[in-house]
Amino acid sequence: MRTLAIGDIHGGLKGLEELLESAKITDGDRLIFMGDYVDGWSESAQTIQYLIELSNTNDCIFIKGNHDAWCETWLRNKKAQKVWLEHGGEGTIESYSGFSSEEKRIHLEFFEDMKHYHLDEKNRLFVHAGFTSLHGVTQENSKSTFYYDRTLWEMAITVDERIEEDSAFYPKRLKHYHEIYIGHTPTLNFNSHEPMNAINVWNVDTGAAFYGKLSALDIHSKEIFQSTALMELYPHEAGRNPQSLNDILGK
Repeated sequence: MRTLAIGDIHGGLKGLEELLESAKITDGDRLIFMGDYVDGWSESAQTIQYLIELSNTNDCIFIKGNHDAWCETWLRNKKAQKVWLEHGGEGTIESYSGFSSEEKRIHLEFFEDMKHYHLDEKNRLFVHAGFTSLHGVTQENSKSTFYYDRTLWEMAITVDERIEEDSAFYPKRLKHYHEIYIGHTPTLNFNSHEPMNAINVWNVDTGAAFYGKLSALDIHSKEIFQSTALMELYPHEAGRNPQSLNDILGK
């Protein structure tokens, strides 16, 4: 059985369908989705519907991202946070225009059932953004940290690979887990169109929200699968400002 970690989709259903076909997914594969399923391209609600149906036939684990938390709030109380509307929420609301109240209720339950993180039997951690506690994810003070933290990745990419794990200079956060898989921070910002590895951290968000591709990483073989760049699949859409990464990086 393969286990694939799949990066941030951001409403790009065409990219997801192409990616799963490219990877030749079977019902024997485990799929771990790293969050941010909505906000970006025009098929956010349709992406959620597809994932719900996929989970009925495949072993799927869904990690919750910050965009998913915003959409969940709107589905629950119809109140759209300003920050969400500024980062793709308007397009997501529009994508729900043809969905019934019952369908939206089912989608809300899907968001509510998402995990803040997943720890597998081999001590591999899957989390959307990161964590800050030196004692690991179980000691994190705020769940929102799992959605927004970038310091884990920023730290990992600066660690000298020659430092041994038993060294006093090896970051304590990284010692808790055999491997850590994240999304949230596009690898495009580091001039990479493929998933990146730093120490024991793997970043699988390859910027599908912008001009990047949607990626999946086989966590055992480290084989990479990718879709066509989302801009090519949605040529008539602006997406989430594909000319700049500043909005998602908070600049």
